[in-house]
Amino acid sequence: MNIFVNGESHDVSQNFTAEDLVIKLELQNAKIAMEVNLEIIPRSQYSNHTFQEGDKIEIVRAIGGG
Repeated sequence: MNIFVNGESHDVSQNFTAEDLVIKLELQNAKIAMEVNLEIIPRSQYSNHTFQEGDKIEIVRAIGGG
């Protein structure tokens, strides 16, 4: 199955979850926000949210500064 993450194509298995994606991208400890097809997915739902063919995912990281 093919999904797009920040504009890049990724081939993933069926039933691939948002949590699986976070692990694949090594973002487990990062402060991120994830949007799937223009809808924000709460972090509490990552383990339950499965992707569909062609989903467009945007992930942004919070960066502190001052």
